[in-house]
Amino acid sequence: MYSTVLYIDDNPQLLELRKATLESYGYRVKIASSGYAAMKMLEKASVAAVLLEYKLEGTDAEAIACRIKQRFPNLPIILLSGYSEIPDRVLWLVDDYVMKSEVPEGLSRVIQRTTRSINTEEAHAEEVEERKAA
Repeated sequence: MYSTVLYIDDNPQLLELRKATLESYGYRVKIASSGYAAMKMLEKASVAAVLLEYKLEGTDAEAIACRIKQRFPNLPIILLSGYSEIPDRVLWLVDDYVMKSEVPEGLSRVIQRTTRSINTEEAHAEEVEERKAA
């Protein structure tokens, strides 16, 4: 069993489809249809990564990513999009980017790589702090 991920998308059919697909790859999946719902969920539950749809009706993925990074700076965000051109300012906020055409296999690889990278960085930071304290 892999980690728990939070998938944010305003399309209910895609939420359920991606949830089922990711669960078939062994992930536990929480879903949110808005940035507000995602933030409430993140306050209550621990997740290894956030999967964020780039184009959301009535909301801004950039703003959601910014809020998540402000509150949870070490939580990896993986942006999903069918658009090949994403503004650099958005790409700077996220830890990785996956084209929808690469889902699900590519997405699973990116989740594993991103969460492993973040966990390694956190372990290294803890080791450095322990050495400083000694």
